[in-house]
Amino acid sequence: MNPGAVRLGVGTRILYDGELVEVVETAATTAGNEVVLKDRLRRLMRVSVKELLFSDRVQFVPEGPGPSSADDMDLASVVLSQLGLEERRQLLERAGHVREVLYGYRSGSRELAGEGEPRPGYDPALPKMVRYQAKADELGVSVRTIGRWVAGLESGGEAALATTASARSVLDRCDPRWVETAIEVMVEYVDQATPMRKTVIDRTRARLVARFGEGAVTMPSKSKAYEALALLEKQHPTFRLSTKRNRDIAGRPKEAYGRLRATRPGEYVLMDTTRLDVFALDPLTLRWVNCELTVAMCCYTRCIVGMRLTPVSTKAVDAAAVLYQAYRPLPVLPSWPAEAVWPEHGIPRSVLIDPRAIEGPIARAAGPALAPETIVIDHGKIYVSDHLTSVCARMGISIQPVRLRTGRDKGPIERFFRTLRQDLLYGLPGYKGPDIFSRGVDPEGEAFFFLDELADKVRQWISAVYHHKPHRSLVEPGVPGLRMSPAQMFAHGMARAGYIEVPRDPHLGLEFLETSWRTIQPYGVEIEGCRYDGAGLPKDGRPSPYPNGLWPFQVNPDDITRAYFRDQDRRWRVLHWEHAPVLNMPMSRDALRYGRRLAAKQYRYPNDRLVTADLFERWNLGFGQTLAERRMALRMARDQAAFVIDIEDDKPVAEESGPPAQEVGDDDAADFEDFDDGTDLDEDAFYADALEDL
Repeated sequence: MNPGAVRLGVGTRILYDGELVEVVETAATTAGNEVVLKDRLRRLMRVSVKELLFSDRVQFVPEGPGPSSADDMDLASVVLSQLGLEERRQLLERAGHVREVLYGYRSGSRELAGEGEPRPGYDPALPKMVRYQAKADELGVSVRTIGRWVAGLESGGEAALATTASARSVLDRCDPRWVETAIEVMVEYVDQATPMRKTVIDRTRARLVARFGEGAVTMPSKSKAYEALALLEKQHPTFRLSTKRNRDIAGRPKEAYGRLRATRPGEYVLMDTTRLDVFALDPLTLRWVNCELTVAMCCYTRCIVGMRLTPVSTKAVDAAAVLYQAYRPLPVLPSWPAEAVWPEHGIPRSVLIDPRAIEGPIARAAGPALAPETIVIDHGKIYVSDHLTSVCARMGISIQPVRLRTGRDKGPIERFFRTLRQDLLYGLPGYKGPDIFSRGVDPEGEAFFFLDELADKVRQWISAVYHHKPHRSLVEPGVPGLRMSPAQMFAHGMARAGYIEVPRDPHLGLEFLETSWRTIQPYGVEIEGCRYDGAGLPKDGRPSPYPNGLWPFQVNPDDITRAYFRDQDRRWRVLHWEHAPVLNMPMSRDALRYGRRLAAKQYRYPNDRLVTADLFERWNLGFGQTLAERRMALRMARDQAAFVIDIEDDKPVAEESGPPAQEVGDDDAADFEDFDDGTDLDEDAFYADALEDL
C-alpha cells in the first residue's frame, strides 16, 4: 500500500465535521460515486466521493505511518535549494550507494544497470544485513548509519539524506526568559528617547531579579548580551534608527497588509496637506515664509485633480477649494508648454461641465474633470469640519477617514510628495531639505520665488511632467512590463469602465463656501459688518421662504469683496462689498477684523474705509511685523483665486449709476434706528463718508 495515500472503502474511518464516522457502503449512481457513512449513534448519511475528496469538512484517519503536512521535515525543494554544487554531488553519490544496497544497482533499476552491476556483495538475492555490512565496510561507516540512510531514502527520498546543520543563534544560547524580558524593555522605549544598550541590559537584569529572584535566571555575559540585542534590533528597532522611524515600524499592523483598490477614475480621491521643503518670499515684506501644499489625487489614475498652495497654514476653505478643482479644473496659463494642456480623451466637451466652456478655461484645463465618489482624508480639522462634511453629503461624496497616525493608508499621495521634493523642489532656491539634518547654512536667505510663482511652478510641473511620466504602480496585469503615466491611466480607466462621473452644474462649487443667514435691507445685506449690494437682490420686502425668516448668502472668508446669492428663479447672483472698488486684491475676513481692532485703538470713529486704508498702509510700508498680520497679508496677496466662478453679473455696481441721494425723513430714520450692525458708529461721520463716495 502506498504510504502517501489512504484507502477509501468499507471500514475507512473519517472525521466529518469533527465527528468520527465510518464508511459502510460504496455505490456508483447516475449522479456519481457515493458512500454511506455511519456515526457512533448508527445514523446513516449518503455523501458523494467528490465532497469527501475536496471538502474542508472531511479529514481522513490514516491507518498506519505515512507522510503528513504536519511533519517536522522540510519540503524537498527547501532542503535541496540550500545545497551547493559540491554538496549536491555528494548527496547524489550517497543516494547511489543506498539504492545499490536496496536493489543491487546504483540507478535503482535493472534496465539502467551500470557496467559490472550487480557487484559481489550487493546481489539482491543476498540477505539485507549482508548487503548492509558490505556497504559499511566499503564506506568506512557503521551498519547503523547505513540503516539510517536506507530508512531516510525510503521515507523522504534523496532530500532525507542531506545533512543540514541547524542554524543556532546567540538567542538560542540565552535563557528564553532573558530574551522575552529584553524585548519587553525595548518595547517600552517606543515613545521615549533612544536608550543605550547598557541601559536595556541593566533594566532587564533588574526586572528578572524582581520577578524570579537572585540567580534564578542565568544572565548572559556582556559580549553575548550585546550580540543578542543586535539580533533583537531586527525584531524591534530601538538603537540604530531614529525614534520617529522606530515608532513608525512599531505601529505597523501585525495582520496581513491590505490595499485600497480602485476600479475606475474618481472612485477614490486622496486628500492630504504637507509643508513644502522650500521657502517662498512674502510679496509684501520680501521675507521668507513657510508654505503648505494641499492636493487631491485620484487613486486609480494618480492624477492630481486639485492643488492649493497656502502661506503658513491651511484653512478649511482651502481644502474646499482643492475639492472644487476636481469639479472645475483650473486653466493653464499662456506661458505653459503645450504638453501641460490636459488631453481631450475623446469626450465631447459638452459632456464635461458647461457647453459654454468649449472656448473657456475648461478647453485648456490643467487636469481632468471628474466628480469624486469617495474622498480619503486624515483627521485634520480642515477635513472634518461640519461644512465640508455637509457639502460632501449634498454632493453624494462618501468620506473615508484613515487610521490615526497611519500615513501608509494614504501611501500614493505620500509618495507623490516625495516625488515632488526629489524631482522639483530640491533644485529650487530656498530648498531646506526634508529634516533639520539636511538643512543648508542659510536656506531662508536663498528664498527667491514669490508664493504665487512657486504655486505656478508646482502646477506646471504637475501638468507638464508628472502627468506624463510613467508610474511603476500604474500597470495593466494583462500586459507585463507596461508602465503607464497618469494621463494614459485616465484614458485606460475610461475605456475599461466605460464612463466617468462628471459634475452636472458649473456652479456646484458655491456650495463649498460658508453660508451666512441675514436679512435683506433697503441698502442691501450686511454680513460680518460688511454691506453688500447687487442686481437680483429682492428689496421689495417679500418674506423669506425659509422658516427662520432669513436669507442664505455664500461667502468666501478669503475674499469678502463678494458674496453670492440665489434668487427666486434659482439663479446665482453676485453681490459686491461697498468698499470693494478701492481694492485691487482680495480682502480676507481675518484681515478686516484685525484692522478694525487696530483702528479702534487709534481713531474715535473708525469705519471700514478707514480700516482698509490704514491696514494697507501698514503692510505696504513694511510695518506688519506680527505673525497675524503677515499671515493675513500673504493670504490676500495670492494671485491664484481659490474658486474660479463665472457668473454673468459679476461686476460691481457703479457708484455714479446708483439711485440719487435722498433726504432722510422721520420714517427712514426709524428704519435705521431698528437696524443694529453690532458696531458703534457716529451718524455724522457715516454720512460724511457717504457724501465723499458721491
